[in-house]
Amino acid sequence: MAGLRERGGSRIQRPWSVYRASTFELSNEMIGLALAGNSQDPDEPVLEFSVACTDLLTPALDRKPNSFVAVSCTTPPQAFWTKHAQTEVIEGTSNPIFLSSIAFFQDSNINQQTQVKLAVYDVKDRSQGTMYMLGSALFPVKELLQERSHRLDLELRSAENQRVGNVTIAAWQMEERQDQRMSVGRLPDSINGRTMLPVDESLAESMGVRIKYSSLCKDTLLRSVFGGTMSRMYRFPTTDGNHLRVLEQMAESVLSLNIPRQFVKLLLEEDASRVCELEELGELSPCWENLRRQIVSQYQTIILAYQETLTDLNDYRGPSFKASNLKAERKLEFMPTNLHVQRMRVQDELGFEHTYDVITIGAPAAHCQGFKNSGLRKLIQKFEEAKKHEYEEGCSALSSSQSIVYIPQDIVRAKEIIAHINTLKTQVSYYAERLSRAAKDRSASGLERTLAILADKTRQLVTVCDCKLLASAIQALNAARPEYIASKASPSADSEQVVLRNDQDTLLAKWSGRNSRSSLHADWHEEEWEKVWLNVDKSLECIIQRVDKLLQKERRPSVSSQDSSQMDLQGGATKKGEWSEALYPLLTTLTECVAMMSDTAKKSMVFLLMQDSAPTIAMDLSLQYRRDVVFCQTLTALICGFIIKLRNCLRDNGFLRQLYTIGLLAQFESLLSTYGEELAMLEDMSVGIMDLRNVTFKVTQATGSSAPDMLPIITGNRDGFNVRIPLPGTMFDALPREIQSGMLLRVQPVHFNVGINEQQTLAEKFGDTSLQEIINLESLSRLNSYYEQFKEVLPEDCLPRSRSQTCLPELLRFLGQNVHARKNKNVDILWQAAEICRRLNGVRFTSCKSAKDRTAMSVTLEQCLILQHEHGMAPQVFTQALDCMRSIGTREGVIQKNLSGLLPVRDFRLDPSLLYSLPLLALSPNLLVVWIFLSVAYFLAKLRCS
Repeated sequence: MAGLRERGGSRIQRPWSVYRASTFELSNEMIGLALAGNSQDPDEPVLEFSVACTDLLTPALDRKPNSFVAVSCTTPPQAFWTKHAQTEVIEGTSNPIFLSSIAFFQDSNINQQTQVKLAVYDVKDRSQGTMYMLGSALFPVKELLQERSHRLDLELRSAENQRVGNVTIAAWQMEERQDQRMSVGRLPDSINGRTMLPVDESLAESMGVRIKYSSLCKDTLLRSVFGGTMSRMYRFPTTDGNHLRVLEQMAESVLSLNIPRQFVKLLLEEDASRVCELEELGELSPCWENLRRQIVSQYQTIILAYQETLTDLNDYRGPSFKASNLKAERKLEFMPTNLHVQRMRVQDELGFEHTYDVITIGAPAAHCQGFKNSGLRKLIQKFEEAKKHEYEEGCSALSSSQSIVYIPQDIVRAKEIIAHINTLKTQVSYYAERLSRAAKDRSASGLERTLAILADKTRQLVTVCDCKLLASAIQALNAARPEYIASKASPSADSEQVVLRNDQDTLLAKWSGRNSRSSLHADWHEEEWEKVWLNVDKSLECIIQRVDKLLQKERRPSVSSQDSSQMDLQGGATKKGEWSEALYPLLTTLTECVAMMSDTAKKSMVFLLMQDSAPTIAMDLSLQYRRDVVFCQTLTALICGFIIKLRNCLRDNGFLRQLYTIGLLAQFESLLSTYGEELAMLEDMSVGIMDLRNVTFKVTQATGSSAPDMLPIITGNRDGFNVRIPLPGTMFDALPREIQSGMLLRVQPVHFNVGINEQQTLAEKFGDTSLQEIINLESLSRLNSYYEQFKEVLPEDCLPRSRSQTCLPELLRFLGQNVHARKNKNVDILWQAAEICRRLNGVRFTSCKSAKDRTAMSVTLEQCLILQHEHGMAPQVFTQALDCMRSIGTREGVIQKNLSGLLPVRDFRLDPSLLYSLPLLALSPNLLVVWIFLSVAYFLAKLRCS
């Protein structure tokens, strides 16, 4: 450290590095403030300076100070000081050089008359939070701007007006140029003594466009989705003697509330439609009617819960993120906890920027429902065992006679048949209408083209309906009618009877008699159903034959032009409507037959599903509700990640090609222990992530330019959700043709978990870590499969470049070794999975229980590793940079927002010196100690005010 301080001390005497940016005409009040950054970009500061102290004195001569600088400002006529920022704590030196720079952004509202106060504090004990102010210094912004070198050396004065050291303020300058798109070839070879290397002009232009339009604050798309952006600036030295300029940002998302509102509304509509389907079954015999009432009652209970949730979400007027103390709030259980985007923008000496984004979220879990009965994985396993038990009981009870018993595969098939029938019925009606329109317009080509599609869709529908499962389900539904036994239409009513059996847990329709399933009765119903779909087939054939005759007549050469002219004179109008009149009755018949067949088939499948779900309906709906809660939180995070990734890579043709070819890789990292409640949270989270495989994205052009027009729209049901992402016209035009045409974009989610807290130590010694091992092994397999797909269809140049010497196959091999190795708290799994995700153009998500402490530790460590491995940050300052980000970085904002309910700082105005206790939120590793200290400070402040 001593050598580092010596090098730092010599470097501070040299001119500060200059980096390229552009300016625009500022108002008189702001003239000269654009010393750093692009003033047209709200993400860039209008004023940035670094701070260093020398010769700090402490009352105790036997120790050197652990110092940090707190910066406050006031702008006349404001009469009080406002805390603006602070530096990190540097321990054990009288000459600290702080890596964090002080940045004033456009929303800071400063001018040349603004006074800046630098207060230097000595932290005696970080764990206890004891500190005192060494001294302070004041300067006006105007003085810093007028100084030729933009550098001030000020004396620090204690409260007794004694000199306690010096503080140096050095502003980061910028190159002023009139044309912000000045050719790179005309840049000077050196600026302020620094050599500038020539750069490819096309690369610089594309980078400039990307940087300008991906600002969290200014970009049309991103500012409609994200808000409440917090920013921090750092200057880190590199191994080659230069500096990295790092902008760290964190923003919350309006989607935290918008997506749950849409999602719950869809669930409400889906369950309401199921109730309607059950009601549309018609009249049933008393025992079946009682069963239907029980199922409908269960659905109505769950529908009422969704209605209350939707009302609560619509009435909610709080912040656009859910704090950790609201995890178990029933009204907000569909909202994700502490959902934020964490961004790091790195700019090197040449002015090129690189952006790294991570979505942080509290572990998606059903906190409101608790974890006493474990999480989703075990609950699903229990439910499947209950279903299996019911099936075995049904089989054993009916072993003495043949009857209809449905195996689990039949249930899956029934759901597929319902979905296919709904889709194909709509398509047949649509193309029948189009065929009628083509006939009315007398368009031969349109008639042929539409008829081919109509025939294909109708035959698909007939194929779906021509199956034994459907025939047996129709037979069961007919047997459940009240008039079935006394039916006069049945040719075998005397020799055949239906026994309705109503046990405690199951109710089945059983055929008994001499011939059972092979009886004349069963054959008669099968023949009736066969007639229904054969009528559809025959109706279609009639239409095809009639169209062929019409087209042949149209193409037949006329006997003579005289006959033709007479026909035109006598019946032109009649001829024009001839095709429409000829096809109308046939199309009506086809539509009616299709409707009859579809309705009969759908009702029979609904009845089949009713039989299957009846014994376990309460457990099924309770489990589904929990799964909905977890999935909604996970889906919201995924949509945020997709939007920001798409926006950042809008001009990356390799990524876009990868996106529509093999889909988006979404890598979730969790830090949950496998002990106690967090084990159940991990079960919930793993199921929610795997359910994302049923999500697809579709990019569309926005209908307007306002923020609501840019919000994503969800459609679909639990079998599959589609998310439409609207883009402004200029962005949409930059997409490849495949995405513009509406291609559905898939998602490949992977999930790696490593517990790192003290509870994980207990789990490893006395508990069970098998769930973590299973999750990591499953995700490793999917990650390898994704990379194999990539190698088969895409070239390597689609992937981003990296300075790492380790190739992707080697990284995957190392990850596999670590996943299979039973090593306690093996965080190498997380680091390697994160690097593989970045190298594969994936989206990163990081979670812990509440997305505060452990998430902050992980995100800041990842940022420092990226700076060192990809951008050459000096390894000597790695620890200091990590401590800097953790103590005063944007993750501190998450803690402050989550503790705002305990300490409403903005609700009262105190002496500024009392507010300097706030930095302890970042200094203390124990939040309980921090809370106690702040409570005492608050109490004393109230006494002082009174």
